[in-house]
Amino acid sequence: MKSTLLYLLSVLFLFSACQKEEKQDRLLDYVDPFVGTAYTGHTFPGATYPFGLMQPGPQTGNFEWKYCAGYKYEDPLIWGFTQNRLNGTGIPDLGDLLVIPFSGDGGQELKSTFSKETEKASPGYYTVELIDNAVKVELTATPHVAMHRYRFMKENPAVCIDFQNGQVSTEQDYENRVLFAEVNIEDEQTITGHHKVRAWTDRQLFYVIKFEKPFIAQETIQTTLQGKAPRKIFRFNEKEKEVQIKVAFSTVSIEGAKKNLEAESVHWDFDRVREDAENTWEQYLSRVSIKGSEEQKKNFYTSLYHLLIQPNNIADVDGNYRGADDMVANSPFGKYYSTFSLWDTYRAAHPMYTILAPEMVPELINTMIIHAETYGYLPIWALWGKETYCMIGNHGVPAVVEACLKNFPGIDQERAYSMVKQSLTGNHRKYDWQMYDQYGYFPFDLVKEESVSRTLECAYDDYCAALLARKLGKEEDYEFFLKRSGYYKNLFDPDTKLARGKDSKGNWRNPFDRYHLSHAGTAGGDYTEGNAWQYTWHVQQDVDGLVELMGGKEAFATKLDSLFVLEKEVEQTGFVGDVTGLIGQYAQGNEPSHHVIYLYTLVGKNWRTAELVREIFDKFYLPKPDGLCGNDDCGQMSAWYMFSAMGFYPVNTVNKQYVIGAPQIPEIKISLPGNKTFTVIAHNLSEQNKYVKTITYNGVEINDFIITYDQIMAGGVLEFEMMDTPL
Repeated sequence: MKSTLLYLLSVLFLFSACQKEEKQDRLLDYVDPFVGTAYTGHTFPGATYPFGLMQPGPQTGNFEWKYCAGYKYEDPLIWGFTQNRLNGTGIPDLGDLLVIPFSGDGGQELKSTFSKETEKASPGYYTVELIDNAVKVELTATPHVAMHRYRFMKENPAVCIDFQNGQVSTEQDYENRVLFAEVNIEDEQTITGHHKVRAWTDRQLFYVIKFEKPFIAQETIQTTLQGKAPRKIFRFNEKEKEVQIKVAFSTVSIEGAKKNLEAESVHWDFDRVREDAENTWEQYLSRVSIKGSEEQKKNFYTSLYHLLIQPNNIADVDGNYRGADDMVANSPFGKYYSTFSLWDTYRAAHPMYTILAPEMVPELINTMIIHAETYGYLPIWALWGKETYCMIGNHGVPAVVEACLKNFPGIDQERAYSMVKQSLTGNHRKYDWQMYDQYGYFPFDLVKEESVSRTLECAYDDYCAALLARKLGKEEDYEFFLKRSGYYKNLFDPDTKLARGKDSKGNWRNPFDRYHLSHAGTAGGDYTEGNAWQYTWHVQQDVDGLVELMGGKEAFATKLDSLFVLEKEVEQTGFVGDVTGLIGQYAQGNEPSHHVIYLYTLVGKNWRTAELVREIFDKFYLPKPDGLCGNDDCGQMSAWYMFSAMGFYPVNTVNKQYVIGAPQIPEIKISLPGNKTFTVIAHNLSEQNKYVKTITYNGVEINDFIITYDQIMAGGVLEFEMMDTPL
């Protein structure tokens, strides 16, 4: 009997140990949603579902730029819990329906201190204990439903819902954000509503709120801030210890929100919803397996997590969505995506989707095409299905062209090209193309903001259009767009060897301060969130042409060296909080710089690329709340990290080539369609051994420092031999 008991105890011990080991082996345990929630990362620790509409999480502040995502790690108070938010953006919006649970003697001011030790977040889950409000909060989500579980520590439990709430820049914006509000108390467990909201863009929000248990009383309370939507308290039985809430959203109708709720969360099993979210995240994260340190795993999987939060499917479960024209339509493929931060994400995030989530690419691109056919041009920065007109260029173009040139199935390339061409030739609010073609650039006396940056970014879009035109046999269009793609040369000043503003008479801007840093939207100027030093290198399509203008490879490299060492204190005008992560004049925290260190490799100095990748990793990607040097920008900062960790980067996103830098993790293995794998191995990688000695792909030496998309997707092994001295 004693031996049997000992055997059973040993089995239980082994089972417990296996469970513990299994839990530790979950990749989602390496994800830290708090990374980037301090400084300017603008990330958040809420519960999410991959590409889902809902992101319930804590709000700790509002009315300032630092609260674009509604949360700062260092804040002492939680205001409540909102149902959606933006990841890493530089403009606030969403943050709809603030829910504030409390028990005991709650007053009009329901913000609460909280126990930092109890605040935990992981993919699909968030929890915290509110001290003043005496309640433990847990949050999870399905694609269309936010689920809350409140465990009250005192009697008289209640929930306050602020229907006016949203993330905005000022208190006045808050009071004016809701243009129309309809709040219906359908019964003691159901609230429905419809809001018209104006913040970053105009949008319509439909919702249903379901309480697990009936409320016994309700009241409307007044606040110092005014608005069209109410703030209501719902009280429950005084002895109630636990209440769950479900909130479902729709862009279409209240009925659509109800269908979403019924389809995804008909039950009240919070743990089951959490488990489903976690399992889905684990499936996505497991597409990549890495061998490295704990810190490297935390950095990599957190980056992958941030990448997969968006774009967001805003279609209801029946495929209905509200489009760019504010009309309801039905998606032919059942989904419709938004949160397209394309000025940022065309650079690395969309190229990363083509590798790690290829099944999604046709849905993303077909959404963009439908948007263009509805609205007249491809999305610039789309939120909630609407155009915000934020940033410059039309970088839906490179995302669409990339997918077409990579031959993703299910995309009508003729249809796609017609929208690419229309986007770059049909005048609209952002661009006068006749002016562009007349002068060969945007003159600063006619285009008062960002004339240089707009010219350079549009030239890249034109190059992308040219490649797709050539693929489809449209030779005349190819020549037209290829000529346009060289317009950047018209703003290259041969004296300063920098991109410089020029007026409609062909005169250079004088005086010319090459260091002057401005935010064109708030202060005018010729550059977008930057200066001449930062934007001169924005020639992704024609590096050889820029090298020639600079006077050859050595002159180019010397000029590039200056970018990283010039630390002159520069004059700044307007808001320049996005220009961060500085090494000299180089700004890792802002996207136009992201390809620049790889230009060294293209002029034969890969060793310098290797040095800078390591410096950026060591300084600007740390697994802690203030570890990001700038806005994550819907996963673009994270995608840069992932590509650079693997040792290559898409300098030109549409030529199907990646420029090799230097890997930062010993081994990375990607699971690909067709049971294929692509593996990157960095032999002898260490703190000292940061330079590349040799590169082979499937045993064949690579000398041109290029690996192609087709090589990656065919599967194979990319091997680096690392060493401690530059080659």
